[in-house]
Amino acid sequence: MRARLAIAASSTVVELREVVLARKPQALLQASPKATVPVLVLPDDTVLEQSLDIMLWALRRNDPLQWLPASAPEMDRAMALIAQCDGDFKANLDRYKYPNRYALADGLAYRALGAVFLQTLNTCAKAQGFLHGGQVGLADAAIAPFVRQFAHTDPAWFAAQPWPALQQWLADFEASNLYLRAMHKYPTWVPDLR
Repeated sequence: MRARLAIAASSTVVELREVVLARKPQALLQASPKATVPVLVLPDDTVLEQSLDIMLWALRRNDPLQWLPASAPEMDRAMALIAQCDGDFKANLDRYKYPNRYALADGLAYRALGAVFLQTLNTCAKAQGFLHGGQVGLADAAIAPFVRQFAHTDPAWFAAQPWPALQQWLADFEASNLYLRAMHKYPTWVPDLR
């Protein structure tokens, strides 16, 4: 999702191939042995396999919405917030959302751990409306899809939390044209059929 957001925000033209991971096409396996998504194959055959790498590649090519922080210290702060999301928060999200995969009776302890990061995000959103700065930026686009997953695991619980700034930030994200474009469902790609 976040790779698609950055590609759309940067107006980068790509050939999007929607795949079903239960039936991984040979082209995906050849491009990336890890065979997870997203995968971006560049014209020079360089392969980007991490969504954050794809975001940075696209935005460094073209950043008309000025998502990239303007200075190195601002970029460091944004990347540190994204690293928190991609590290502990994502691990807690996975265990909260899919406790069976981790042989857990439920994911409530991990929901509580994830809530600590969400409180940090609420503080950021309360202070400036967005996660890092006065407008949507790299950190917002990189983190929002995971906050969305967390919120949608138990919407009533999320709505009951004392995080009005974060809840509004997420609602605004989900209502944005860019998000709606990135969420568009495409037919499954079939090799040799364009």
